[in-house]
Parts: sequence; C-alpha cells; structure tokens
Amino acid sequence: MSGFVLYEQSGAVVTLTLNNPDERNALSSQSQWDEIVAACDRVRADAGVNCVILTGAGPAFCAGGNVKHMKERIGIAGGTPYAIRDRYLNGIQRIPLALYELDVPTIAAVNGPAIGAGCDLTCMCDIRIASERAKFAESFVKLGIVPGDGGAWLLPRTVGMSKAAELTFTGDTIDAAQALACGLVSRVVPADQLMDEARKLAQRIAANSGPALRMSKRLLREGQHVRLDTLLQMSAAFQALAHNTPEHERAIDAMLASMKR
Repeated sequence: MSGFVLYEQSGAVVTLTLNNPDERNALSSQSQWDEIVAACDRVRADAGVNCVILTGAGPAFCAGGNVKHMKERIGIAGGTPYAIRDRYLNGIQRIPLALYELDVPTIAAVNGPAIGAGCDLTCMCDIRIASERAKFAESFVKLGIVPGDGGAWLLPRTVGMSKAAELTFTGDTIDAAQALACGLVSRVVPADQLMDEARKLAQRIAANSGPALRMSKRLLREGQHVRLDTLLQMSAAFQALAHNTPEHERAIDAMLASMKR
C-alpha cells in the first residue's frame, strides 16, 4: 500500500485522511482507489467502530481526477473505450459502493477544495462539515466529460435535482457559504476548528449503540428508494433486533437511573 489513506482510530471513531497533498489528494491510481476500499473493508470488519471521519491532508480535500493523465491518455483515461469503461467499473467506481454503503455513520470534514470526484466523495458520506476555505465543484463538463463515479446519483440526493442540475451543467465552483445555503454541507466552521468540530460530532454519534447506528443508517439509505410499507416492515424487523441488544439494555438502565436523580 502506498500510504495514500492514513487510518487512525480513537475509541469508536476512525479518521481516514487522504494523504497526497502535493497532488491535492487527487484520485489518480488503482492503488489509491484500492486503499480507500480496503479502509472501508477494515472499518466494516471492526464492530468496535461506530463512526468514520474522512478528510484530506494539506490545503485540499480532494482535487478529483488527474487532468495530466487525461491529457496523456494514461491511467484511467488510457486504452480503448472498452478498457476505459472496465477501468471505471473495477477502479474508481468501487469507492462509492464501498464508502456510501459503509454500515456506520460517516462525516466528510472538508478542509479545502473538493472538485469533481472530490465533490462526489463528500456526497458519499452521511454528513458534511466544511472549513470556511472549502470549495465545491461538480466540474466534469468543464473537461468535456461526465460524472463517472456516481455523482449523477449522489448529488441530486444531497441537494435536490434542480441544484444538482445547475452544478452539473455549469461546472461552477461554489464556496462554503453557498454550499451551506444549498444543503451540500450542514455547517461551516473556521479552518482551525474543523477537525475539532468533526471529532466532537463523531464522538456524540459514536457514544450511541453500534447496532442501532448501523440499522438506522440502513433504514435511511433504503428509505430513499423503497415504498413506505416496505420500510415499515424493515423497521419492525430491525426494531425487534434492537430491543434484544445489550446496548439497548444499558441505555434503558442509564436513562431510568438519570430520571431518579
């Protein structure tokens, strides 16, 4: 592994840091894509993890794809059209499947520009907190290409179809305040407070029942595309499981004890 993804764990919170600041954490190689997927697999295999923070090293969150590689027709842009399609399917497109479907809550701590695939990477997370220095762009059309990593599915679910269409068709860059106004992020904080705020939120989330967090996230995901009656069936089944976890018993005991004070 190249060390592109730094994996740090503090209690039930894991922080994943994209670590190639010299190239603005661009997603440019198979080894980098594999590291992100491997980190997600590691989280999924650890029942002690209740929340994940994703951020970038240096001044940028993620610059998206490597434009020089596109110009030189190497890497993901190299070879025949069939080879390029196959490289997307077996390469960068494994990231949205791994990160979006991660079973624990995820927070994108957007420290700087999140451009193209970097913008989509933030949308793969459940919650987005932005530094005041953050910028966002669904910029694929500026390069004469399309969102190749799931952005056309992710962005409308994050900001609504009208705003998603505006950002996709113009390729315009928006700042943190504009991202807050359209719901792309839930809060904007001073740059030097970003990770502290992300960790505080992650710790509040991670303090809750791991099974309840995982099942709640699955219900939120499924609720975006199934019928209400189907979701109610799932909710009933998940609730039956939740009522029989030791985490539920401890939470009930703690609440009853607090009521007696």
